[in-house]
Order: sequence, then C-alpha cells, then structure tokens
Amino acid sequence: MPRTPSSPLLLAGLLAGAAVAHAVAPKPFDATVPRSLPGTPRGWTYASGAAELALAAGVAHPRTRRVAALASAAFFVGVFPANVKFALDSRQGSAAARAVAFGRLPLQVPLVLWARGVSRAAASG
Repeated sequence: MPRTPSSPLLLAGLLAGAAVAHAVAPKPFDATVPRSLPGTPRGWTYASGAAELALAAGVAHPRTRRVAALASAAFFVGVFPANVKFALDSRQGSAAARAVAFGRLPLQVPLVLWARGVSRAAASG
C-alpha cells in the first residue's frame, strides 16, 4: 500500500465499516466462527466487531496510531482462521460464493502489511 497522509484514516474507516457490519448483519460472521471456540458464535461476532471499532478509533488518533495499527496487523492475522473456515465451508456453495470466500484469503496479506506500514509511519512521523 502506498504511504499517503490519508492511509491511516482509510485503515480506520475500513475497520469501522467492518465493525458496523458485524453489528448490523451478524449472521454471516457467526458462520465464520470456529466451532472449537468457547461461547456462542454471536458473542464472538460482537466481540470482534467491538475490537475492530476500538482499533479504528486507535488508528484514527495520532497519539495511539502506532500501537493501534500494530494491533490491527495482529488482529488481521488472528482472524485469518475464520476466513479459512469460511472458505472451506463455501465449498458446497455456488461458484460465486466459493470465489468470494477463497478470494478473500490472500487479501489478509496486504491488510497486515498496510497496518504495519501505518504503524511504522506513525513511529517515524
């Protein structure tokens, strides 16, 4: 991702948008929660949405940006197993559903790199 002055705010917007999606339409996210986790899928959906909202706020604020962006990179790594589960579960779905599910997997890499870049830029700026 190119380093631009708006890059941290775009990352914060992405995280905030994902948080809102978790709250407004939780059902698709519930389906990605690995069964091995304790509690209910809905609880994990809301918890991950709350985490995304907190990360968005942290990335948006210059004083907390470095740490929050690094935490965002860790979060993107942490939710990767849910994306893998989503992709594997989509194998019985339509070709379009499989394409979306498997197409999301490689997107985690640029998200992690973007968040790390925002963190580095905040540390040097």
